[in-house]
Amino acid sequence: MSLYKTAKSVVSLIFYPLYRIRVIGKENVPKSGPVIICSNHISNLDPPVVGITSPRDIYFMAKGELFEKPILGKLLSGIHAFPVKRGMKDRNALRKGLEILENGNTLGLFPEGTRSKTGQLGDPLAGAGFFALRSNAAIVPCAIIGPYKPGSKLTVIYGEPMDIEAYRAAKTSAKETAAAIMTEIGNLIENYNSQHASLDK
Repeated sequence: MSLYKTAKSVVSLIFYPLYRIRVIGKENVPKSGPVIICSNHISNLDPPVVGITSPRDIYFMAKGELFEKPILGKLLSGIHAFPVKRGMKDRNALRKGLEILENGNTLGLFPEGTRSKTGQLGDPLAGAGFFALRSNAAIVPCAIIGPYKPGSKLTVIYGEPMDIEAYRAAKTSAKETAAAIMTEIGNLIENYNSQHASLDK
């Protein structure tokens, strides 16, 4: 068994019961072909949570400094992480992301670029829009809802793939496309909260 599969199994055994994880819409993630999963970012635990709930193996970007430590770097590479330099346009990371998609794999992105300290959606960086416009990948919005507290319910929702062709035809910028993706993530959260509120009445 690969390191990725082993790590996924171990983290699943811990996280699913600890956070009472519920997954909705897993069937919306295409079974084959390039996919970009775009999620909101509320905790440092988001990458492993998206990793264990997705039906596809996912490649994530990680801070370049982490790869400077040999043992940690090898571990991260083994679980499909690749380095990105924060605070600047990292062409190597962009090329690596496109390569992953060209090979028919799944790329996991957090469009906001950093964790939200309030839990509210932040403004996205252009990165998610860049990958969406420059690849033929299916764009799947993902919403993580709920506190990361033991015993509390954590819900992960995968929405239907977005149609990016209209954005390409309109020559929409990467930043504007990223904003559209964030809107879809926001809609998933809003719809879930509305349904949840009505059930509680």
